[in-house]
This record gives sequence, C-alpha cells and structure tokens, in this order.
Amino acid sequence: MAALGFASARLAAVPQSEPASAAPIQVKVVIVAMYEKGEGMAGPPGEFQTWVDKERLDRVWAFPQGERALRTNKEGSVLGVVTGVGTIHSAATIMALGTDPRFDLRRAYWLVAGIAGVNPHAASLGSAAWAEWVVDGDLGHEIDAREMPPEWPTGHFPLRKKAPYELPVDPQEGQVFHLVPAFVDWAYRLTADTPLPDSEGLRRHRILYSGYPEALRPPFVLKGDNLAAMNFWHGRLMNDWATAWVSYHTGGAGRYVTSAMEDTGTLQSLAWLARSGRVDARRALVLRTASNYDMPWPGATASQSLAGEGLAAGYSGYFPALDAAYRVGSRVLHALLDGWKVYEERIPGDPPRTTG
Repeated sequence: MAALGFASARLAAVPQSEPASAAPIQVKVVIVAMYEKGEGMAGPPGEFQTWVDKERLDRVWAFPQGERALRTNKEGSVLGVVTGVGTIHSAATIMALGTDPRFDLRRAYWLVAGIAGVNPHAASLGSAAWAEWVVDGDLGHEIDAREMPPEWPTGHFPLRKKAPYELPVDPQEGQVFHLVPAFVDWAYRLTADTPLPDSEGLRRHRILYSGYPEALRPPFVLKGDNLAAMNFWHGRLMNDWATAWVSYHTGGAGRYVTSAMEDTGTLQSLAWLARSGRVDARRALVLRTASNYDMPWPGATASQSLAGEGLAAGYSGYFPALDAAYRVGSRVLHALLDGWKVYEERIPGDPPRTTG
C-alpha cells in the first residue's frame, strides 16, 4: 500500500498559468476523479493521488472555474480532473473543463475512476465494475414511506408518474445514459484478469455476508451498472429500490451493481459538450470500485452498518478500492495511449473501416 501513501508532495505543487496565445494541448485521455483529500493536507489519499503519482501528472494548471487545479503529464496527453462530490459539482466542473480553450478534447477519451458502494448480491469489497448503464437516482417524486399507500414497495417513483414503476417508462433527460456497449466490453475483456489483492481486513468484513455468494468472493473485475444519486443512501430496502429503479429505467437491460454520486452529472455535461463538437461523448467509460457494501450484513441494522462507513469513519474497503481503480483503470489508459494510431480515429470495439 506504499503507493497510496499519505498526501503526495506533487499534489501540493503551485498551479502555473499558461500564455493565452499558446496552442491548445491535444489531450488523449482524461482521468476523472471525484474527490481528493491531499494537496497539502495530512491524511489518507483520495481518488486522484495515485494517478498523480503513478502517471506523473506533474504539470499543474490553474482552474478556478472548477473544483481544484487540473494536472497533466509532461506531454499533455493525459489530463486529470477532480470533479467534486455530487452531481452538482461534477456537472459544473466537467462543463468548465470542456469549454476551457487551453485544451483540445475533441478526440479525448474520458475515464471515470472512483470508489462506490456495492450491491452484495453482485460483487464484493475491492471489486471493480465497468458500467454500461448509468442511471440517475434523484430525478423523481417521493412520498415519505410512512405516508405512502400500503401496497407500494417504495415511496420514490418516477417523475411525472403517479406510482412506482408505472409504465410506459418515460425517463427524463439526464436520467439514463447508455455507454457504447462494444467499448465497455473491450475495457472489460482487457482488464477481466487484473489481479486485485485480497487482505485479512476484506475477508473479515465480507464473511459477515453469509448467504450472499458474490459478496463472499475475493475482489474481482466485472461488468455492472451504476446508480448515481446525491443522497448517500444505505440499507436492504434501499438496495431493493436501487435494483428495481435501474431495471425499470433500462427496460430490464441494466443490472444495478454500484452506487455513486457524480456520474450522471459528468455524462450529462459530456452529452451537451458533444453538441458543440468539443468532445466525443461516445468515448466515455465509467469504472467504479467497491469501498463498502450498500446494505447491512444479516443480523445487523442499516443504521449500525452505515455508522461504520464513510470518509470520516473509514470505509471498510477504502484502500483496496482506491488500489483497484488504478490497477484496472491504468490498463485501459495505457492501451489507449499505446494504440493511439488506431484509437485516435476509431473507438475500441468498433469494427475496422472497410474501403472499396
């Protein structure tokens, strides 16, 4: 775990301004992290620090219109951004980056890589999931469960509907994002055999989830979809809602695996930036790694379980999840860079163009 260390000296570098007349930097890959506890602060790292250290993102760019300073490697081919926590911050930061004249992002790939809660029906602590579907969990109506009709399974139901899971499905803009399936499959196949270290701490926690075979496994790489919501929810009944919510909004095609707070904001900004030709929104990937289970183990209450999870308390799989995000995500990063002669024009997974 030495690579994850405490606050990196490089994170505390002073941002440098570039001349306004400089030619835009041609960016190949954008690494999107959601938060960082470093940059001059003592304490454990966030999602960004390992990327800075391992990929030598030493060039610092002032970015007052976003969450914090941007970073690139020496060549500018890899750019790192921290969005801030929640969809409100991710949307604002990514939109600001997408309109920044210092960078040419038209051919750039976007790799979201961060930690998440995980559905114990689907995966275990320290696992890494590539999402094909990203669904927003905030857009909707809600009635307090104590006042909802007794036959309803939840008081949270779709916007402009009158009951939970009412048909036909009519998602609002920004509610559902379907990433390019062939691109997601390419990333999954490339990284499926990535070794993710196990530990005694992970084993002690996952053994509590008796009756959940996937939760009892050592960390692994999988495909699994993401629910993004500003509300940090927890519990068995909320897990039931998340599973049904993702299935409902994807017509049964999506499988809820990870819970996070930013990804619909990021993807919505990319979708709108693509309208003006500033980015190619098809070049986005979302990788989330499991720092905690989203519901309690058998015999525990939701409040007991949640009390032990969080940045202040220390997520049960925090460091393994940070490690997994880099281990898995960096394989995709370097595959894109190494294959740039092809991938500059053709998204991985797309069939080669034919002539004649």
